[in-house]
Amino acid sequence: MPDKNTSSRIKNEDQYEKLREKGYSKQKAARIANTDKAGKKGGQASSYEERTKKELMDKARQVGIKGRSKMSKDDLIHALRNN
Repeated sequence: MPDKNTSSRIKNEDQYEKLREKGYSKQKAARIANTDKAGKKGGQASSYEERTKKELMDKARQVGIKGRSKMSKDDLIHALRNN
């Protein structure tokens, strides 16, 4: 972990550390933590419950969730939220 007193290229250190604890690579965690809205919630996307199963399947494919073809809508929502 970088020294807190030195300048870091990570915009959101807390998010970066949590992602690393989840097993994300250093590069992927840094990319996520350095986005413009890193760690901020409240985007304009509709809630998963409002989306169709096809929309959820497409999103699951984008993020690489395996076994999605056998999942129900509720299972997809759970998998997307906990990925």
